Amino acid sequence: MSYFVYASKSKHRVAYMASNDQLIHLAAGGLGGTAGAVLTCPLEVVKTRLQSSISTFHYPTATSTARPTCLVPKYSTFHPAASGTFVTVRNVGTIANVSEAALVHARSRSLGLYFCLRQIVVHEGMKGLFKGLGPNLVGVIPSRAIYFYSYANMKKFLNTRMNPDTSLVHIYSAVTAGFCACTTTNPIWFIKTKLQLDQKRKNSLTCTECIKNTYRTYGIAGFYKGITASYVGITETVIHFVIYEALKERLKSQDNLSYNRNGGEEPFINSFFRCMVAGAMSKTVATCIAYPHEVARTRLREDGNKYQTFIQTLKQVCKEGGVKGMYGGLCTQLVRQIPNTAIMMATYEGVLYYFNRINTGEDT
Repeated sequence: MSYFVYASKSKHRVAYMASNDQLIHLAAGGLGGTAGAVLTCPLEVVKTRLQSSISTFHYPTATSTARPTCLVPKYSTFHPAASGTFVTVRNVGTIANVSEAALVHARSRSLGLYFCLRQIVVHEGMKGLFKGLGPNLVGVIPSRAIYFYSYANMKKFLNTRMNPDTSLVHIYSAVTAGFCACTTTNPIWFIKTKLQLDQKRKNSLTCTECIKNTYRTYGIAGFYKGITASYVGITETVIHFVIYEALKERLKSQDNLSYNRNGGEEPFINSFFRCMVAGAMSKTVATCIAYPHEVARTRLREDGNKYQTFIQTLKQVCKEGGVKGMYGGLCTQLVRQIPNTAIMMATYEGVLYYFNRINTGEDT
């Protein structure tokens, strides 16, 4: 008897959510963001370290001195350092003692994704691939929920006052949603970045230590390091959603034309796949255009005062690594973002579809 009472209550809860459009968008956004974050966390760790100026997958060994060390990929060779000091390699493919100049040279060389993932596992264990996942999960649910909630409500508001579903409506909605999400969740992303940059296997940095150290050193303002870069990054979100909405509608119209011609109804799997394709394509274009803000944001969150403002950071990165330095970790980001965005958008649309069917009485 208790089972049927529980089932009845659960059904009423689901029906209540289905009748509340705002709760649907909150749930869909949170679930979509969570699914993408968990599955692509290892790629997020690699991307963050490649963006940083202080973590190029170098690990100290038991016999190493105070000199910096750098992991050298197999078959890689280093040129003589600018100071005339040659790089000494003990085992090609493992560890090399390098001078500061050679370390800078090593940074300029591309590290493969497999190599980076392997070095994290070897030196930090499997746990190293999921550093920052805790704050990521804590942050992704409110961040995506706030974003999709703000986007849906602003879009609904603007559609009643402007030409509905135009690019301008999508742009204003995306800007509003991005600003709300960035402002409320920046401290969480700051902590996540700090944890991902920590390379210790034992006694690794914890969330509590990170919070205490940041507050002790910088105060509350420390948790908002990089927020200017995040605001600039709203342009990426705008580009993403404008292209996403346009692609989704274009693909939908083509599919509808095909099914109307054949006199059938479009299956849900087609709609699901369409959202994945539109999400992946739109995010790829947006990431390539606006990527430098991510590098700047990671640098601004590093310890020390080398990077202080967004513009100064961009200039410093260009000075040190040229235009190429502005796109450090881009390939890893694309490999991560494409499945992440596809999973997120498809899950979001899938949850909306599920609750809308309940709301219209198609599922009982």
